[in-house]
Amino acid sequence: MLLGFLTLFSLALAQTGPQLYQQNCAFCHGENGQGRVGAFPPLAGHTTELIKTPEGRAHLINTLLFGMQGPVRVKGNTYNGVMPAFGQLTDEQIATVLNYILNAWGNDKLLPRDHRPITPAEVANARSVSGSRPTPQQVGNNRARINVP
Repeated sequence: MLLGFLTLFSLALAQTGPQLYQQNCAFCHGENGQGRVGAFPPLAGHTTELIKTPEGRAHLINTLLFGMQGPVRVKGNTYNGVMPAFGQLTDEQIATVLNYILNAWGNDKLLPRDHRPITPAEVANARSVSGSRPTPQQVGNNRARINVP
């Protein structure tokens, strides 16, 4: 009985992708993932390009875990802001918000056919494998090497 209560209680505390996005991402990337011209890149119509490669998939996870700094070119525009790390979020929360972003605002129609959702285990692996913990600048430099439009 106690186990059942604890399970229900933990589910009640679980946050949805839209909630996590609104609390952590919307201020910079916009209510609908449209970005902020000259400051923060759009997520709508762009994150699906990154997810098409293993490097891009890892980059999305690392960006949330460790932050990102440095210029990034998206849809012909250059952005040079700083994204803070969200490593305080749990592995499940990071997977949840990334999967929300990948499926919101029409992004779901742009996903590759063989797309599989990001899992908390992938986030945990990135968190532990990155024992050297990349700096936001290193994450930004890695992004510059991923070839997307």
